[in-house]
Amino acid sequence: MKRVHVVVHGEVQGVGYRYTARGVAGRLGVTGWIRNRWDGTVEAHVQGPADRVAAMLAWMADGPPGARVDGCRVTDTPAESAEGFRVRQTA
Repeated sequence: MKRVHVVVHGEVQGVGYRYTARGVAGRLGVTGWIRNRWDGTVEAHVQGPADRVAAMLAWMADGPPGARVDGCRVTDTPAESAEGFRVRQTA
């Protein structure tokens, strides 16, 4: 089981990034959460089998149509129990 903390930079707010990510996460079977941050980035925790987390990170590096991803900062974090993939309130 792999869990990562991700901060996505670029034009990633107001383009459906979080809600599209929730759908992608559901299809991939990863858990975690995603939210906008006040600085214009998007933050997420993604957890699941390493290959599925890698697939989610690959999607996050591109994002949905209309987004412009300038980069993703990814940090490994300890796994924890989680169910589903939620969109959280802005932090």
